[in-house]
Formats: sequence, structure tokens, C-alpha cells
Amino acid sequence: MQASAQLKELLHSINRKSYPAYKSLRGAYQFDRYILSIDHVQGDPFASPSHISVKLLHRDTGFPAEYYKDSLTRITLGDFLNRQFEQQVNRYTFRAKGSGKSGLISVSHCGQEVLARTACEITEKGITARFFIGFPANGRTINSPELEKILFDFLPVCVHKAFFYRNLDPEALRKAICLAEDQAFIRQELKKRSLAAFVSDGAILPRESGISSRPMKNSVPFVSPESLRVSMELPHRGTITGMGIPCGITLIVGGGYHGKSTLLNALELGIYDHISGDGREYVITDPYAQKLRSEDGRFIKDVDISLFINDLPNKKDTLCFSTEDASGSTSQAAGIVESMEAGSKVFLLDEDTSATNFMVRDSFMQRVICREKEPITPFLERARDLYEKAGISTILVAGSSGAFFHIADTVIQMDNYHPVDITAVTKKLCQEYPLSDIEAPAFRLPESHRIMTRAKVAPSRHSRPGQPERLKTKVHGKDGFSLGKTEVDLRYVEQLIDSEQTASLALLLKYACEHLIDGKRTLPEIITYLDTQLKRQGLSFFSEGSYIPCGYAMPRIQEIYSCFNRYRRP
Repeated sequence: MQASAQLKELLHSINRKSYPAYKSLRGAYQFDRYILSIDHVQGDPFASPSHISVKLLHRDTGFPAEYYKDSLTRITLGDFLNRQFEQQVNRYTFRAKGSGKSGLISVSHCGQEVLARTACEITEKGITARFFIGFPANGRTINSPELEKILFDFLPVCVHKAFFYRNLDPEALRKAICLAEDQAFIRQELKKRSLAAFVSDGAILPRESGISSRPMKNSVPFVSPESLRVSMELPHRGTITGMGIPCGITLIVGGGYHGKSTLLNALELGIYDHISGDGREYVITDPYAQKLRSEDGRFIKDVDISLFINDLPNKKDTLCFSTEDASGSTSQAAGIVESMEAGSKVFLLDEDTSATNFMVRDSFMQRVICREKEPITPFLERARDLYEKAGISTILVAGSSGAFFHIADTVIQMDNYHPVDITAVTKKLCQEYPLSDIEAPAFRLPESHRIMTRAKVAPSRHSRPGQPERLKTKVHGKDGFSLGKTEVDLRYVEQLIDSEQTASLALLLKYACEHLIDGKRTLPEIITYLDTQLKRQGLSFFSEGSYIPCGYAMPRIQEIYSCFNRYRRP
């Protein structure tokens, strides 16, 4: 540990030297009630910016102990402080001048959802904030007076305004903590009341636009049908009412543009806590719910899809099915089985993004193409058994096929964004339009003993005999990443909401390939191990060296499974 004055002396000594001299700054320095650590220095002013962290003790910051008493409050406090820090930093970024990324001060950007991030971690002892700074230079010559401005003028103001309780809005922070505890309470109530999801009265479901997750202004507030309305007494807010979607098979129907997909989208993101003012704060879904869709061209490896697909003309084994290029129906069948393996008990589907031949076969088609000639057992014939024999509920948006009314326990019609319970009406109509009486093949839970393998990697000139090849990752936003020369496509994993989650998945897969995949461990064994380590160590599990980098957010175990299942391997 060095004093901040020593850092200032170092800055003076390297001014106008070649850019690599900045590396001499690495280390920790004591500032006024916080420690500044320069963890990694960029190679030149045009490279990725330098990694910086700030550590503060709770005794100095003054936050009430109840705001970091458990995992829930720590994540909420970390999210709140990160947002405050970003607001402060945005006032100073690029105010120091120079070439390339000189003067950049960058913090993780938080969306409408609350995520555990490496950008701001709370422990029993204190707060660690991580961010990036572009070290200033003219060309490739150090301009240390500009960095001195950042570290000694700009940054202390940002830290003191963002991380000290007395400088924050205490009421806004209290509301954030209370909201998180109320949301956690509703999740527990879902289990007790056998509900798959809850949507509060007054919720604003529509979003600002297709590229914005902010609530739409002047949109229609949600009002629950009386028959589905439930009431809860929350610890902080008090009584709240809204629509409880019971476990079982729920159908969401209605005309085009009336809000069906909007409701489903709110439910699929109800696995996350939302910030105050989002409009969906009290839209809460089973935390392990999985959104499913067809994915033409998807990679599938050793999945038992016999529950849905059997007796293929080419005699291919569907008890252990693999393909490099799945069809829509095959990919959706595999997605369901993989979600069951991941422990999901609620499936969310939209007819628009599902394979038609996988979802339903109408009576006319059944007469033209007899059962013996059709290898697909449609989802329509499996949904009831999935609930009654495997405890898996389904929430399905339907817009074209009426066959699903026959198996639905609850039918919700969206009428100009207003939900109407039409279950009783549709049950009467179903008697007038009966389904063809065709018996589906026997229901058998799929089995998985998949041994995890890794893609073959050509040894590089830096490889050492007996040591595994070190793999490089490159994240492509939220949509996927590359691991070595292998691309992992996550575009259709729709509950991934942040590129920092994708970055975490890349590191988890990299770790598994380098340390866990040995041709003996099964996929569930590997993912269970990773999930256990994440729960024990948090995001610090990603640390490969002496520091934990900024830019990572926690994914669910469902997304870890989804990522590993899409990793193309032999």
C-alpha cells in the first residue's frame, strides 16, 4: 500500500515518456477514506482502457447494516450505487484530452433489471467498485497531467458523491431495498399459492419501443380479471392486488396488437427484479421459468428427444440425438428437454416463434398423414402430461390454432391490453368443436447421461506439452461469443438481457473447457459444480489473476445450460 502522494510523484516522473511507462503505476494507493487500485494498464491509448477499482469500508461509508445483511440487499445496494456512480462519471468522461481512448471513464451501464455485477460488489466489510479509465497520451507519449486530473480531481468527487451514505438520497435507497424485499416476498408467495406468475394491478407492460426497455408513456395500466385477482400483504408496501396465473396450462389469446406478446414478454423478464418506475416492478414469474422457441440450424448434442420425436425414416436414434443443423421442430423439442434438465418448472411459448408442426396437428392433417407416418408427437399432446406427471406448467400465446383451448386450465384474452378471463366460455365452445380422439404415445421422462466434450483445438506455438490450451474469448454483445475458433450463438436465448451476462457465460465455458471437461464428467455435473462455485464465491469466481475485472453480470443456471448446450463440439 502506497500513499496517494507517491502516485502523484510517479505521474510526474513518467510524463512525456513512452506509453508502456504507465505500467509502473500498477498497485494500490490510499486516498481519503478509500483505496484506489490500478489493476491493469492498457498497452496503448487505442487499446481497451485500463482496469481500476476503488475499495471502501462500511465504517467510512456509513450505510445502515440492514442494507447489506444478506445476498438480496447486497445485490440491490450494489446496483443502486453503480447507477449513482455512473451518473457522476458521465459528467467527467473525456474531459481529460488526448489520443484514442484518452480521458474515457466508463462504468457498467445498468438497464431496467437488477443484476449482480462485478462493477459494484458489496461484502460484509465494504464496497468494491470497478470501472475503466483511458490513460491519456498524445500519440503514444504519456500525458500524465491529464491522468492526474482524473485521479485527483474528477474521481474523488465521483467516489464521495456516489458511495457515501450522507451524500445520497436516503429515501430513494430505502425504497430500492424495500422494493427488492417485497419482490422476494412475492416469489415466495408464488410457491405457497401454486402460482406460476403474478402481474400487479396498475403495472405498465408496454415498452417505449422495440429497442428500449423503458416503460411506454400514456399506456394502458394492467387491471386483473376479478376471477384471477389475488391479494398479498407485502412487508413494506402493504396490500397489493393483481392477476395470479395458476400453475397448469395457461393460454393467452386475443387479436393482433392487443397485448398478447407484450404480456408474455413481461412474464419472461419477470424472473428478474426491476427498478422502481419501470412499470413491471411487481410482474413476478417463477425464477426458473424458461422462454422456448424454435431455432433452425441449432447445434444439438446427445439429447433424448424421444418424448416428442420417434421413428425417424433414417432410423436415427432419438434417445441420444445429435445434429449440427436442427430443424425448427427438432430444435424446439431439444430445447424443452434441455430446460427440463436445467430444472425449469414453467415453460413460456409464443405460437409466432414456435415450429407449427411441433406445436399442433389439426384433424384434417391427421387424417391425411396417419400417426404411423408422422414421427412428431406435437406439444399439444404432451402439455397435459408435462404438468400432471412432471409438474411443469405452460404459459402459451396462441393466435391461430384453437386446439389449445381443449387442454388449457386457464384462458386469458387480451382485449386492448386489458386481460379478460374467458375460461368458462371457451370450455363450452370446446364441447361444440371436439378434437380428434387420437391417443398419444406413452409419456416417459427423458433421461440424460451426457458426457461433456470440448471442441478440438489446434495447438498453438505457445502451447506446452501436458498443459491444456489456453482459450481466448471475444464477446459479441448480448448475442453470443467466440471461444477459441468456436462460435456460440445465443441470439435466441431470449432471457439473456445484458452483454455482461454473455461475458460471464464465455468465462464459465472457458473455465469448463480448461479445467473440468475430461471426457468423464456429465454436463449436469459440470454445470452444478459451476453453479455451486458461483453461489459460494459470487462473481469473484471469474478472477483468473490478481484482480477481478469489471464487466461481468450473473447469469441464471438456465442460461448456463443454454450456453453449454449450444457449444459446438464432437
